[in-house]
Amino acid sequence: MAIKLHPSIHVHAGEWLKSEIVEPYGLTVKALAEHFGVSRQALSTLFNGHSALTAEMAIRFEKAFGVKADTLMRMQTAFDLAQARAHEDDIAVGKLELAHAA
Repeated sequence: MAIKLHPSIHVHAGEWLKSEIVEPYGLTVKALAEHFGVSRQALSTLFNGHSALTAEMAIRFEKAFGVKADTLMRMQTAFDLAQARAHEDDIAVGKLELAHAA
């Protein structure tokens, strides 16, 4: 039997980065965007959970703050999967039965 975890225990990587990394440093989104060489809008949508963390952005955070990009990407993947699991019953796909060659 598989244990089903409630999606609320999974946190969007961008929201976590904002509250646990960026805000404690007292950085503005504008200043960090300039440091990263990205648009303010790109960071804002990430921090507000409206876009997913990309591998490239994860590397920027790793270089700037030392938090491992791999860890951030696993966090984002866990969040994305939890969101999909929340409505998996709406995904109408059955088990594929393959004929075995004799």
